[in-house]
This record gives sequence, C-alpha cells and structure tokens, in this order.
Amino acid sequence: MANQVKLTARSRKESGRNAVKAVRARGAVPAVIYGAKTAPMNLEVNRRDIDAILAHAIGENILVDLEVQDGGHTTKRLSLIQEIQHHPVRRNVLHVDFHEVSMTEEISAEVVLDPQGEPVGVKTYGGLLQQSIRSLQIRCLPQNLPSVLTVDVSGLNVGEALHVRQVVLPAGVSTDVDPDLTVFLVSEPTVTEEPAAAAEPTAPEVIKEKKPEAGEAEEKK
Repeated sequence: MANQVKLTARSRKESGRNAVKAVRARGAVPAVIYGAKTAPMNLEVNRRDIDAILAHAIGENILVDLEVQDGGHTTKRLSLIQEIQHHPVRRNVLHVDFHEVSMTEEISAEVVLDPQGEPVGVKTYGGLLQQSIRSLQIRCLPQNLPSVLTVDVSGLNVGEALHVRQVVLPAGVSTDVDPDLTVFLVSEPTVTEEPAAAAEPTAPEVIKEKKPEAGEAEEKK
C-alpha cells in the first residue's frame, strides 16, 4: 500500500512573494491544501519533516495524516501529496500541494508499473524488454492505494507481450484503462551487421608508350 505518514502543518494567513520568503527563511516550506468539499488553505510545513518523508517514500503516491494547527485549534485532514515543486538547480523543495481525500470515497491516481524478473526471451534468446506504459491510472479507496504495481515479466518469450488485463491489481483496486493495451513486450534481438570489408586498393594502370614498328620508324626518318 501507499506510504501513510504523519505530518504537522500550520496555517498561514499571509500570501505573496514576501510572505513566501519569510516562510522559507524560518526553515519551513509553503504549502496549500484543497479538496472537493473544502476551500483551499495556505499552510507551511517543517522543511526537515517533508524532506524526510520524501526521502523514505517508496512510490510517488504518499498518503498523509495531516495535523493542521490553526490558532488554538488542531484538525486532522487526510490528504495525498498532489504536487511538489523543486528548485531547478538546487532541487530543494519550494512548495507542496496537498489534496484532501476521504477514507470512504474512491480516488484516482497514477501508479508506477515495476517489472519483476528477467524474461526468458531476454535471458535465453537475447531479446529486448520494452515497456510501453510507465504508470497505470487506477481507482480505489485511499487505504488501498498501492505504492507501485509490480508485474512479473519472467515468463515472456521473444515476440510475446503482456497487456493491461494481465496486470494483477491488489484487492480493492480497479482500472478503466483499455485492457488490450500493451504494457511490456519482448522484441527480437537486434542484429548488428558487420561493416563491409574495404576493397583492396588497385594499382593505377600504367599506360606504356607504344613502340613503333620497324616500318613506321623508317617512314619518320
């Protein structure tokens, strides 16, 4: 299942560039939480806490038990980390979007497909494993959300494919993706042609001056 972690956040009333700079200056990361039934709320989370969560994440989907401190009140809001903005050079976290979810309502998410095993067509016959789909769109309750979807490809021979309908989904997980869509394929080995041998250089033809016949020599005198 997806990582389910706890994280404390504080509401922030200020917005704008200067407010964001102030948040980062005190070792926090600006964030926002939004949902289908609630208005967006600006937050800030501790930088060390969010870095630790991301460092230990198995997949891209992280389920967060978010404790939001707002004045003297604390509320718990279950959410998914929807988007993370990184600095283009230093790669540190600049902003986090949380999407509030309900334990009783299905969510839609993209889950990475992870091939397991070495296909017989690759191991024995030198084929090449190709992956057409990197992730699969699925539906499930938040508590059933998988971190990754592992797919056993060890039985694939050269020329054989594995389709969406053959991906084994965990209990409570479904997908609306076309079942006939190819996920993995073992193609034939690539044959590298030997470069044509360079033709041996031929010696230039030497044209020799024709010697005049005896009669011709006499006529020229």
